[in-house]
Amino acid sequence: MESVKYDEPRLAINRVYTRGGDKGETSLAGGQRLPKDALRIEAYGTVDELNAQIGVARDTTEGLAAAHPVLVQLDTILKRVQHELFNAGSMLATLPADVHPRQARITGAEIAQLEAEIDEMNEGLPALRSFVLPGGCRLNAELHVCRTVCRRAERVCVTLARSEPVDAEIVRYLNRLSDALFVWSRWASHTLGVAEILWEPNRAASGQRENQS
Repeated sequence: MESVKYDEPRLAINRVYTRGGDKGETSLAGGQRLPKDALRIEAYGTVDELNAQIGVARDTTEGLAAAHPVLVQLDTILKRVQHELFNAGSMLATLPADVHPRQARITGAEIAQLEAEIDEMNEGLPALRSFVLPGGCRLNAELHVCRTVCRRAERVCVTLARSEPVDAEIVRYLNRLSDALFVWSRWASHTLGVAEILWEPNRAASGQRENQS
């Protein structure tokens, strides 16, 4: 099957600032002006925030890859995800009437790929008997930050979809990506030989006081 070909970016970023947003508005891909706190702007802005957080996790992954070469697999996946998130942002920044056939987008192929990677990396992990606390190592914590930002992006898109058309594949993708980030955080700890921190309700201050009384 021939792969889908999207249009390459047609940008010429010669000036970083334009002063066009000084009055609290910004432009969509079709030229429409919206307040910067509009829900559609919040949606693709949160996706952009997620992309930046994944960049941080990638930097940590690359720093560890010399000692743990298997982490190159995760770095490759995260880099692809960054491109996919930009594709999702492109769709969110475009009103449905302005979307053109060769515009970058999220499809079932991206979702299926995430599902395959979730299954592959989850296969060798120990079964969980409690919820996991973020931490244990920096990469684990960074991937959990990515997961929570991804969940927030998903919530914003769901809210937006109540009032405006939103490509359903974007919501599905973000839902699956948050699951993937959870699995990747566990896989990273397992690969690095770092014990996971499990939720223990009685480690709370109130639980310890009762045990001491």
